[in-house]
Amino acid sequence: MIHLPVAVADLAEALNLARRLARSLTSTTQVDVAGTTVSAEDAQHVRHWVFCDRIMPDRRRCVRQADHGGACLPVDGP
Repeated sequence: MIHLPVAVADLAEALNLARRLARSLTSTTQVDVAGTTVSAEDAQHVRHWVFCDRIMPDRRRCVRQADHGGACLPVDGP
């Protein structure tokens, strides 16, 4: 587990930054991008999921934002 403190204005900005950082690390096999969460420094026990992470029928994971509307998309897209 790596904790990387950042200064952002709100939860939406934190989720957006985490999403961009996680996607930039997808080629690094040691990183479980689907497990990315964000939390406030003073409430680290309250985590907000960045990605949906539902397991698709073909056993790949959905890569859309957490709590998205519509159908899930697998890692490699449709």
